[in-house]
Amino acid sequence: MAQDRSFDIVSKVNLQELRNALQQAQKEIGTRFDFKGSSASITFEESSGVLKLTADQSMQLKSVRDVLEAKLARRGVSLKALSWKEPEQNPGGIIKQEAQLMQGLSSEKAREIVKAVKELGLKVQPRIEGDSVRVAARQINDLQDVIQALRGKDFGVPIQVENYR
Repeated sequence: MAQDRSFDIVSKVNLQELRNALQQAQKEIGTRFDFKGSSASITFEESSGVLKLTADQSMQLKSVRDVLEAKLARRGVSLKALSWKEPEQNPGGIIKQEAQLMQGLSSEKAREIVKAVKELGLKVQPRIEGDSVRVAARQINDLQDVIQALRGKDFGVPIQVENYR
């Protein structure tokens, strides 16, 4: 009797790479001439998963965000993992912007992934397990076809394949 093989589809961010990118961005902001004497900064609250950017002007805030995104991209952290809010002006004249770090698949995204897998017409069984989707099949080739098809689609969140057995 053939054994079922499976893998998990997840959406995770490597927090160590995120921290490294943040340190590099903070270092660059501290040394760049156009940020000298300003309130430009980046902070990360790891417990809540919130990135906070501050600056004196909207153009400076855009520059801070560009520096951060460049460092994240260079470290291999997907920019899709951040959900940006609109910038807001404080009474003191400082502009703030927050980004929520998205970890795990939401139930809507998981259903969207299951639907996409079922539309392939392969003999696989996708099922939602918490914040991930497990895909099982008897044929390894079917699983590999699912992985290739999912890499070609954009679900709005970064997805990875884990526990390939």
